[in-house]
Amino acid sequence: MAAQASRSESELRPIRVYTEGDDLYTAMLAAIRSARHSVKLESYIFADDEIGRQFIAALRARAQAGVVVQVNLDAAGSLFWGPRAVQKALREGGVQMRWFHRWSWHEPLRYNRRNHRKLLVVDSKIGFLGGYNIHRENSRKVYGEKRWRDTHVRVRGMLARDLGVLFDAFWSNRRRILPYMGSPETDQLITNHSRRGRHFLRALYATKFAAAHKSIHLTTPYFVPDRRTRQGLMQAAERGVEVSLLVPHKNNERIAQWAAHAYYAGLLAAGVRIHEYLPRMLHAKSLVIDDEWCSVGTANLDYRSFFLNYELTLASTERALVRHLERDFQVDLRESMRIQPKRWAAREYWRRFLESIGWSLRRWL
Repeated sequence: MAAQASRSESELRPIRVYTEGDDLYTAMLAAIRSARHSVKLESYIFADDEIGRQFIAALRARAQAGVVVQVNLDAAGSLFWGPRAVQKALREGGVQMRWFHRWSWHEPLRYNRRNHRKLLVVDSKIGFLGGYNIHRENSRKVYGEKRWRDTHVRVRGMLARDLGVLFDAFWSNRRRILPYMGSPETDQLITNHSRRGRHFLRALYATKFAAAHKSIHLTTPYFVPDRRTRQGLMQAAERGVEVSLLVPHKNNERIAQWAAHAYYAGLLAAGVRIHEYLPRMLHAKSLVIDDEWCSVGTANLDYRSFFLNYELTLASTERALVRHLERDFQVDLRESMRIQPKRWAAREYWRRFLESIGWSLRRWL
């Protein structure tokens, strides 16, 4: 009886964290199958594989039952993941499916602006957002022990309704939307849909870095910060804040990793602690400051996420969420290697050459 009560309380929590893809996909599929009115889904990658086909079946079933099912997928993100098969299966099943920014000879540069958001909203009552794409690399059952390490959250109530509003605005191409929804004192959904919003997340992080007095714990798979962000982290470390950066040791984007390495020396000299996660690909994007404020979502700490891609981030002061993300950070640190300044300074010259290549391409990564 106690176990049943505990599970019930867990399901009622306004925000729940997922760090295992199988658990997340089970919850998302259950939410889709329970839909009575609407299903709204966005993903950067939606693969024609064992995981993607489960979602296709669930989405088709609800559409054929009369539920309005809308799916918005990024054309560049899903390019090598069987997009034609996905499109055919969804549309034949009655799903309203769109590609975001398909290649066009008339507007070639728009292909570089991608929809990097990952969200699901069901009946405007339950929502999911975070770093997980829909593909087999996130599933322990399918991919094995080398599955990607990521973070996603489930929200309910007002946050879920706000997620639906953001989806509708994007679907209808309404650009005049505030860069955040919610309350700055509690929970905010931050988007860069509008022109003003493209600078909002970077400015928010800069403000939080400047105000930190105890700790900044940052997890990101692609670390290619602009000058303002880099200086904010270094200045915090120089005034005694514990600034710890967690990045992957094994990265699926080698050039992005070279670019990240180009920044290590300056950060280490300022006192920033850099840790590389060893077991598998780290794809989570989270930030915890002073054990009081946190963010989790789709945005990496790089030029593309701040200024080019469309992103979605949840910022929150909810104690349970802050504690959960901090606990996850500490667990990941135990499986990481800290970069030592002296050893880094002695790295080979050919590595420095690769770093210079990555740095020169930093705005295109």
